[in-house]
This record gives sequence, structure tokens and C-alpha cells, in this order.
Amino acid sequence: MNRALVTGATGCLGRHLAIRLAKEGWEVTGMGRQPKVGAELELAGIRFLNGDIRDEAAVNEACTGQDVVFHCAALSSPWGRYRDFYSSNVEGTQNLVDVCLHNEVQRFIHVSTPSIYFNYNPRYNVHENDPLPSKPANHYAATKLLAEQVVMEGHAKGLPSIMIRPRAIFGPYDQTLFPRIVAANAKSGVPMIGGGQALIDLTCVDNVVDALLLCRDVDAEALGRAYNISNGDPRAFSELVSRLFGMLDMPLRRRNIPYRMAYGVAALLERVHGYIPALGEPALTRYTVGSLSIPQTLDITDAREQLGYIPRVSIEEGLQQFADWWRAESC
Repeated sequence: MNRALVTGATGCLGRHLAIRLAKEGWEVTGMGRQPKVGAELELAGIRFLNGDIRDEAAVNEACTGQDVVFHCAALSSPWGRYRDFYSSNVEGTQNLVDVCLHNEVQRFIHVSTPSIYFNYNPRYNVHENDPLPSKPANHYAATKLLAEQVVMEGHAKGLPSIMIRPRAIFGPYDQTLFPRIVAANAKSGVPMIGGGQALIDLTCVDNVVDALLLCRDVDAEALGRAYNISNGDPRAFSELVSRLFGMLDMPLRRRNIPYRMAYGVAALLERVHGYIPALGEPALTRYTVGSLSIPQTLDITDAREQLGYIPRVSIEEGLQQFADWWRAESC
């Protein structure tokens, strides 16, 4: 029996991946920090370790005896302290790479992000080798780029590694993308910055799991690099939100806001929250404004041709899956 470790197993992507691997007959260990979700994973036949990738002893226990490690864990947020992002995304990844090298893990599969491409300008069909911004858009993007370098250094030292950059993952168990939009709608309305016409490239979670399993099985020639992953079907933000709220059977409250105004408000909020950390995350950040109003689409040709990736779950199917799960959770 093949054995796999999934970090971030209590998050949306890691949870879906761990369950799929278990259904395929793999012996799966899930590592995460939400014991309640961990108990549910154990009911699905998955060994759960309540641990943090920044803890070297916990990582060593989790990686021992594994054939494949899927690294899905990350601190992913538009706001926070740089040292927290660095600790989780860079030092945590370094811990995993070092232990996997020591334990001679057969394959290390790392989930990165296309946020590293974002530069507050429209970008269409971004290829993996296109120039990166001179300055990352936020702490998350900066530290995920550093984490990629850690993985590639491990690959050069003998750890067979491969990375994916999935764009805007959504589906059942999502606690970030669409839940934030639903919460905004309930509070004061969904901001339609610039009319909500920006093309949004996103990815159904089942398609990301498919990509990860392809990374597990792909020939060695495809290793040592990153691959863009999306549904390959960009939609206008306003269209996506309208479809979602129709499926949720909720009234959609739109707030049309000019881009310059939204950006200015976000900058002011960031300044205030930076001075007073106790206020937590601002209601709006410059990165959030940009990601909702500035198009960024990915070229997924290399994933199609070298991994055999095909987005099999459509945007409509993914939205319906999320809506069905959200209604069930809300009952």
C-alpha cells in the first residue's frame, strides 16, 4: 500500500485531497490544526496528526515512512504580519523539505500560488516563465515565492519535487473565497469595484485535486518546476457572484464603487489597522481591491500538455457544489 502525507489536511484543498487518496486505497496521514475536522477525517479512515509544520518534531513524525508528501498547508490571508507569513510559509516548508530529504521521500508536491504574478495591472494568459513583479503584492505572495525557492533547492539536493499554482480555489469546505463574499453581502453588500467587470480566473477544488494526483503520477521529466492550474474559463466577477447567489437563493446586494475610491479607502484602512493591530484585518485591503477589479488569467497549456490536466468540473458545477454544501451547513 502506498503512503501519503497531506499537510493542511483540515483546510479546503487538503481535506478534499486526503479523502480522495483514502478512497483510492492509499494509507493517508493528514496533518492540520483543527481537531474537529481531524476527527471527521479519521472517520474516513485517515490518520490525523494535530500538528504545526513549524514544529520540526511534529514534521518528523508526520513524514517518517511516507512515499509522497503533498504540502497544502500555508498561511493564506490578504493581511497579517510578515514574520507570521515567513514562519508558516517559508520556515514551515523548509522543515518539510529537510525532513523529506532525510527520510528519502519519493515525491514532494507543493501547492504554491499565482498571487506571485499579481502587479496591479491587467495580465492575461500569464505563463509560468513570464517575468515576475519587482515587488510582491503582499506578504503572502512574497513568502510563497520564497517557499518555491526552498522547494527547488530541495529538488536540487535530491528530493523529487513538483509545484502547482492553482488560481482561486473554491468548493465545499471553502472558508475563504466565497464565504467572505457571502459575509460582505450580509453586512453591507458585495463591492462591485469598477462595475464588477474584471475577468476572474478560478478553479474548482476537485480539479485542483486532479492536478495534484497527476503530479503524483507524472514522469520524472516533468518534475523540478511549477504549473499553473485553473478552470481555464475566466468569468466576469459580477457574473460569478450573480450565479452564486441565485444558487444560494439569496438576494444579492451590489455596491458599485469606483476603483480609485476603493483603493484609497483600502489604503487608509490598512494604515489605521497597521497602527492599531488589535483591530485585526481591515474590511478591505489594497490586494483585495486589486484581485476583484483587475483581470489576471492564467495560461494552463503546460499543465495540459505535460501533466495531462483537464478541468473536468465546470464553473457551474463547482458553484452548485459549493451552494449545496453552504445551504446544508447553514441548516
